[in-house]
Amino acid sequence: MSLNRLSTLFLPSVENQLCDIIDKAAGENGRAQEMRTMLRYHLGLDDPSADASQRGKRIRPLILLLVTSAAGGDWKTGLPAAASVELIHNFSLIHDDIQDHSQLRRGRPTVWVKWGESQAINAGDAMFTLAQDVLLDLQDHVPAEVVLRASRVLQRACLALTQGQFLDLSYESRNDLDVEDYWPMVNGKTAALLSACTEIGALISETEIEICRAYRRFGRNLGLAFQALDDLLGIWGDAALTGKSTESDLLTGKKSLPVLYAIGENGAFARRWVQGPISVDEVAQLADQLKAEGAHEFTQACALDLTERSLTALEAAKPTGEAGVALRQLAEKLLSRHA
Repeated sequence: MSLNRLSTLFLPSVENQLCDIIDKAAGENGRAQEMRTMLRYHLGLDDPSADASQRGKRIRPLILLLVTSAAGGDWKTGLPAAASVELIHNFSLIHDDIQDHSQLRRGRPTVWVKWGESQAINAGDAMFTLAQDVLLDLQDHVPAEVVLRASRVLQRACLALTQGQFLDLSYESRNDLDVEDYWPMVNGKTAALLSACTEIGALISETEIEICRAYRRFGRNLGLAFQALDDLLGIWGDAALTGKSTESDLLTGKKSLPVLYAIGENGAFARRWVQGPISVDEVAQLADQLKAEGAHEFTQACALDLTERSLTALEAAKPTGEAGVALRQLAEKLLSRHA
């Protein structure tokens, strides 16, 4: 299977790249060794036996390298950018964990729990800075103007990340929202970085501009579809298969797509929602109420529509070779999870 083979080929090189760049966090004299330890811990690089449950799936760097190859480039050329997008993703997770007061990340205590909020913020900032630094290593293999364009794509994605997080945080205390408020939030929190991965991969391959645009659309719609499906599974999924509780989204008051749809419908679910926090005993009943009001059907339709748009954009990008096959396989794998 192309995806398995290329994942096995690509990802160890990404891990090595991450280790090399994280070593810079200790400083030239090594006095900031503990900060290096914090970053390695968060990335799951502190334990050689760690698997994806502690390291994460590395989906973003894998997509970037697959696009680079499928668009006609050498995947090894994209390694600095692959490391960069993974660092940006994890920088955002460190900060999100602080803002959300999350105790666990990938089954382990979060960085702020182990080292305190102030040092965790600093660690996230260091990871952000290292991501910018490693991206510039592209200049060893591609023209300077390509590096500049890739950098601008990444910076815009970072701004979108913060905008999405701003909206997510601001929505916590609001009950006057509807579906139209959902898409700008998830475009920032989920789709923007995936879109950057696909666009940067295409830029590195130095393919034509229309192909770059098609890959950008592919990444954006992939991110939106993935998030809509994730919201569906967050309420009606099989926890044994997804590894995620089907109670947490409702218990924590997450403004997911099904919830915002139901709030907009202003029915029985919306009336209960505005009354305050939901108890564990109410979750099953409210999940059924959401389905009865059409939230499941609506969310599933959105996910299917966005999936079709994503795969259509991928076809327009004309991916080639084994990486092209693997890219289709990865997209189908991410978008074919079932509730």
